[in-house]
Amino acid sequence: MPGTPSVDKARLMELLAVSLRAYYADFTEAAATENLTASQGKTLSVLRQGPAAMRVLARTLSCDASNMTGIIDRLEKRGLVHREPSPTDRRVKNVVLTPEGERAVDAIRANMHATLTGLDALDDVERATLHDLLSRTFEAATAES
Repeated sequence: MPGTPSVDKARLMELLAVSLRAYYADFTEAAATENLTASQGKTLSVLRQGPAAMRVLARTLSCDASNMTGIIDRLEKRGLVHREPSPTDRRVKNVVLTPEGERAVDAIRANMHATLTGLDALDDVERATLHDLLSRTFEAATAES
């Protein structure tokens, strides 16, 4: 568009990095209010989108499969997830979020005060624009979710 200022991609990437650091600091603090680690909270958030096999969770969360097993074991002990056989492959166990796990994800999101305050600073049109821009920018990642 004529008259639209050009923004350097490197500056945008830096702003995204700053945004993500702030978001994950807020997320980590909010997860701690539920006595969860950031990794446990992220796992619950991923499972909010639907059941997933352990290997898929490990890949999605960029962690080793053995580490994922430990995370799921601890979440299962707390009643936040359970394992069930995959309907398509009996050798695979899917991890499923329980109602208590859903409550924990809701509580984490509700306790992300810095993020919520930042989003509250935007009006409805700006939030819709941000949503559209992020969706377009990360289309492949949002399609996998």
